[in-house]
Amino acid sequence: MNSKKNTIRKTEDVLSVLCTSVSSVLSKATASEIRYSPTIQKITKTCLKPDIGCFVLFEGAFSGLIIINMSASAAVEIYQSYMENMGMSEKDLAVNHTADEVSNTLGELMNQMVGNFQGQLELLADLSLYQTQPKMLVINKELVLSFNTNLDRPQSRRVVFTTEKRNTFYLEMSMEKTEFVFLDNEDSDDRQLLKKKDPNEMIEDLDI
Repeated sequence: MNSKKNTIRKTEDVLSVLCTSVSSVLSKATASEIRYSPTIQKITKTCLKPDIGCFVLFEGAFSGLIIINMSASAAVEIYQSYMENMGMSEKDLAVNHTADEVSNTLGELMNQMVGNFQGQLELLADLSLYQTQPKMLVINKELVLSFNTNLDRPQSRRVVFTTEKRNTFYLEMSMEKTEFVFLDNEDSDDRQLLKKKDPNEMIEDLDI
């Protein structure tokens, strides 16, 4: 087994993979630096907040919810940087965060971020997730989401992201409390001992 496949142990490890996916996808899409804080905030609930909120439900190896909340300035910056990187002229770009083009673009990027996240989890820990279609909403007040998924001791976390122009947005994740224990670590002392020991000796050791 690949030695990399032992890094996903708990909620914070899953969140770290998600943060890396969000940062790398947005940085590449916008040809700019998108950074996230090394500090993770524990929160009691996940919410959609102004000016634009996007959420995705996921289930499979574990269940949960991903939310990204953007200010108007962060949303417009990411949208415009992405479209300019795609070759669109600046004069043809929307300038208001309420424009459909902004929501559609951010929804597309959210889909790419979660897809990258899924791929990384499968690569690192053989964990498969299935997502809903991202929903992007322009809102003017906080909305608390309640979804029909039974979570065992849900845990919620928030991370702050910063764009190249110093605009901020927030990633929130809620997932059931899970601990991943890898049973087939080829480097473990027990497995190495079993490989070296003669099968006949192992039978003789049994108290039958």
